[in-house]
Amino acid sequence: MLQYSFRRLLVGVGMLLALSMLIFILLRLTPGDPIDAYIDPNIPMSPEQLAQLRSQLGLDKPLPAQYLAWLQQAISGNLGYSIKRQDQPVLDLVLSRIGPTVLLMGSALLIAIVTGIVTGVVSAVRRNTSVDLAFSVFALVGISSPAFLSALIGLYIFAVRLKLAPSGGMLTPGAEFSIGDLLHHLILPAALLSIAQAALIMRYMRSSLLEVLNQDYVRTARAKGVKEFWVIAKHALRNALLPVVTVIGSTIGLAIGGAIFIESVFNWPGMGLLLVNAVETRDYPVIMGATLIIGACVIIVNLLTDITYAVIDPRIKVG
Repeated sequence: MLQYSFRRLLVGVGMLLALSMLIFILLRLTPGDPIDAYIDPNIPMSPEQLAQLRSQLGLDKPLPAQYLAWLQQAISGNLGYSIKRQDQPVLDLVLSRIGPTVLLMGSALLIAIVTGIVTGVVSAVRRNTSVDLAFSVFALVGISSPAFLSALIGLYIFAVRLKLAPSGGMLTPGAEFSIGDLLHHLILPAALLSIAQAALIMRYMRSSLLEVLNQDYVRTARAKGVKEFWVIAKHALRNALLPVVTVIGSTIGLAIGGAIFIESVFNWPGMGLLLVNAVETRDYPVIMGATLIIGACVIIVNLLTDITYAVIDPRIKVG
């Protein structure tokens, strides 16, 4: 198990390095000069001053040297300073936004897991019925709907028209903090974020359970007179959940992509909104830092998913 975990960790570190290199290169290839983000257009600067500023920022060095210098600082915990936020440390800025994002994504993941597994089991048990058809249509629509479209439609219907939920923010401005107020703001964006994940989990759960229900040991349990509920709950469900565990881990990346749109639409003060604002203002250090942290979170979740799958399925060789 230790060797398996170590190998997966090495793969994760390599992926993180490749991601940081790719983002660094793409940012440098964007139109315009990176030095423009550091200049106040209302304050004219001479060519000598521009050259001095470029030298201070290390932008006069070759691209590989710039990346290695940034990587060295990032490994030591220094992700630089925000250009547009009064030179705030990027690490502090990103860490202050992790909590709201984790709350939103965690709530969405919980809703998706419960909804996806329950609907998948019911759909498999009631195969080829109207219930199965309805859940299958839900899964197809959920997977096909982009996050920004679901966010805008949900905002219009539930917040604007029906007024069942706030239209944005994490808390009511000027009001005292309360769990009820937080949940009131959380439920709609979390539910909308969970749609694609729930649909994907439901389809895999249904397919996996149908395959398991045709196995010999399930037929044997039925032949012995075991009630159908216990046949599914005790014999079939555990084995059917094995591939679903991997799917749940893979949906974390899907949730992060969706969270960027959800946080932007609902003005949720998380990392997604921070990243969007940084892109709009060309705040390169924040873009790099936020992308690195998000990538690290995805890789860690995938690593934990692989280890969990290896633990619950003894057929996998982890030596």
